[in-house]
Amino acid sequence: MTTAELTPQETAHWALRAGLPLADDRLATVTTTANHIHSVLAVLRELDFRQTPPAPVYQAGGPTGAAV
Repeated sequence: MTTAELTPQETAHWALRAGLPLADDRLATVTTTANHIHSVLAVLRELDFRQTPPAPVYQAGGPTGAAV
């Protein structure tokens, strides 16, 4: 899954739309951070969790990594 990275102009647009106007000197940093977060989330979306039991099934006091 590949997507284009945000540009500083797009970052400014989305921040303004969310009610968070950004100063020009912060655009590059916020854009870099947003692109990094997006790349991490893209990797997480590709993970296959079908065999992973839901959190309420996990018992912390049990054997290491064991699901009940």
